[in-house]
Amino acid sequence: MRRIFGPHAYGPAAAARNGWAADVPDADLQVAPLAGTLTTDVAIIGAGYAGLSAALHLAQAGLRVTVLDEHFPGHGASGRNGGFCCLGGSRLSSGDIAKRHGAAGLADWRRAERLAIDTVAGLLCSHAIDAQRHSQGETILAHSPRALRDLTAHAAEAARDYGVQPTLHDRADLAARGMAGPWHGGLTIPVGFGLHPRRYLRGLLRAAQAAGAVIHGATPVTGIAPGAPHVLHTPQGTVTAKRLIIATNGYSAEDLPPWLAARFMPAQSNVIMTRPLTRAEQKAGWHSDQMAYDTRSLLHYFRLLPDGRFQFGMRGGVLSSPAADRAMAKLTRAHFDRLFPMWTQVETPWDWSGMVSLAAHGAPFVGPVPGLDKVWTAISYHGNGVAMATFAGTILADLARGATPPLYPALMQDAPPRIPLGRFRRIAMPFAYAARAVTDAL
Repeated sequence: MRRIFGPHAYGPAAAARNGWAADVPDADLQVAPLAGTLTTDVAIIGAGYAGLSAALHLAQAGLRVTVLDEHFPGHGASGRNGGFCCLGGSRLSSGDIAKRHGAAGLADWRRAERLAIDTVAGLLCSHAIDAQRHSQGETILAHSPRALRDLTAHAAEAARDYGVQPTLHDRADLAARGMAGPWHGGLTIPVGFGLHPRRYLRGLLRAAQAAGAVIHGATPVTGIAPGAPHVLHTPQGTVTAKRLIIATNGYSAEDLPPWLAARFMPAQSNVIMTRPLTRAEQKAGWHSDQMAYDTRSLLHYFRLLPDGRFQFGMRGGVLSSPAADRAMAKLTRAHFDRLFPMWTQVETPWDWSGMVSLAAHGAPFVGPVPGLDKVWTAISYHGNGVAMATFAGTILADLARGATPPLYPALMQDAPPRIPLGRFRRIAMPFAYAARAVTDAL
């Protein structure tokens, strides 16, 4: 198994201080490893949102489904993300998408963004998952006067693309709504909600198991012998499957299968979380339950949780080691202190990181793996995987059972091109981040 980061990035240490685990510990997500041989209709590698969503929908359709995870369900980004069930999944503008796929292609993609959120909401309801849902859409905060002008223009575009009425905010309105800070204004798009990512993951896991899916943890796939059927090799056994889904996203390997090599860029996202804030502390700063992010390229994202803790995340980490983790946690805390100076004395006992996946063409890919028969993958949600990965799982399930997905945007069918420098592509990340930091300062 070849990956472009070292073992530390993919093991348990990067999430040892995961704040979500205070409520849903790893033990709640553990499942037995595979031992021996097993035959199944569909094998799925990766038990995150996409893999479990696919497993649930396939099992409900009556297929035998087996899911294998290197560690345990939700070990990767699905168990440590920011919990923003929101619009997104691509980093392309409306103009970029329309240029590639026309007005119809853009409309399909925008419908898919909304349907992805509705898919999660439907799963929470139908399976009685208490994921601590809150927030009425999300608020985008302008970090500069120019960014506020861009948000003003974006409001009309969002109204057209999503069929909703966004709300523009000036500084005083933000403060009145409990979102005071060093922002020049903001825009609320009333689509999406916040949730507890591990509570959602646990509910999805239990729903898939109840539907009949067989799920094994501590079972890394060490090799794939493609064919009719496919044979997956693991340390303690093999799985023979008629069809195969690969749903490993930012934790993918370059050689499982080889087609994936250099078609995705794992990127670290870092999170800190405060202890529960008192009412007085909340009133002194941010006291809205609205999920929010700012307009920086290397964005900050944050929200006040139902239990009073405050979650704060950002991008920017390029190295993976215990020392790099400590340095990034310190940097994240410095950014937190600059934005929320009233809380500089508030402890942040939780800090962790996880991998998102980016694609060179800026869009998620869901579809068949070229050169392999009856093998599909979903990858690269650009940091917005709560909704989009769940939705991708439904498309994977339809494709694997030979059905036509009700909504399958052309944008999501574009196979990602290879990223320059191949396995050395991480070399470019510090330069890209430095350029974005300069842009953010303008």
